[in-house]
Amino acid sequence: MNHTLQVVIEYDKDGYFAFVPELKGCHTQGDSLDEVMKNIKEAIDLYWSTLRPAEIKRIVKRRVFTTSMPVSIG
Repeated sequence: MNHTLQVVIEYDKDGYFAFVPELKGCHTQGDSLDEVMKNIKEAIDLYWSTLRPAEIKRIVKRRVFTTSMPVSIG
């Protein structure tokens, strides 16, 4: 079975940080975008390998949304 997960990638002076909102605690980092993408794929594979079938079903049914929201600064 295939499922698409959202991956959030952030960049700052120390490198790249990635996490998967659907998979609590699934996160990684890397010095480059290629490295963080490779690392998050490995983290996702490891995370999936620890789950029971019922947990996988629950995650697959979960709906996660992202949006933009204007805010006042200052």
